[in-house]
Amino acid sequence: MNDWQVICKVEDIPVLGARRVARARGGDVAVFRNDQNQVFALLDRCPHKGGPLSQGIVFGTSVACPLHNWTIGLEDGCAKAPDEGCTTKFACRVESGDVLLDPVELATLAIDVAPAQSA
Repeated sequence: MNDWQVICKVEDIPVLGARRVARARGGDVAVFRNDQNQVFALLDRCPHKGGPLSQGIVFGTSVACPLHNWTIGLEDGCAKAPDEGCTTKFACRVESGDVLLDPVELATLAIDVAPAQSA
């Protein structure tokens, strides 16, 4: 099993907001926090037109893309019907208030995807 990488503290992520994690290759990862203090991690790129999901509004277990208001599920990275498409989901966990991501996923998932478009 991999050693998980501490990204930040849960309280470092705004409630109903996100924090971006830069990577050496590929687009940033957005780490989200909802009003129940659940934490999720997705590629910071909407599957529609590549909008920065980290700039969207979090509600429940979804985020609204700031470009065209698509609703993306935080648990699976998929657009809600009638829209279609998914963004990459990253494994995320919380231990003793720390948010951790899998370093292997950070180094290998979606590394060929361009960064998000500005909102």
